[in-house]
Amino acid sequence: MSKTVSINVKCPKCNKSLMDYENLLHDKPSIKLNIQLGNTRGTIRLCSIYGCFDHKADMDISGVDIAEFCCPHCNQVLNGSEVCELCQAPMVPLLLDLGGKVKFCSKKGCNNHYVAFEDLYGTLNKFYDEYGF
Repeated sequence: MSKTVSINVKCPKCNKSLMDYENLLHDKPSIKLNIQLGNTRGTIRLCSIYGCFDHKADMDISGVDIAEFCCPHCNQVLNGSEVCELCQAPMVPLLLDLGGKVKFCSKKGCNNHYVAFEDLYGTLNKFYDEYGF
């Protein structure tokens, strides 16, 4: 039996939780972000299971290349200065509750994402305590 890892994240700007416990994806809390496509603004909920790219949005995002992601609390743009190695779109960093960051590509269809830890030993200890691996 394989285990899935559901990550908890917060805004790198205001440090508030981005977890939406009322709108689940795959029986896990979703990650709620505001999304802007041109002049249209809406809400997107990303699956919190690491490696799953499922999402729900309250607007049509088909045919969109690059989206601008914002915190639903402070409304700061989260798209960072780091560019995706695969498609050159901006990467979006989110802080992990366990420590470190998860970054994902802002271009629809690009599945580039990764986790980076500042204190790998400490974070792994927290990870083992939380998930029992």
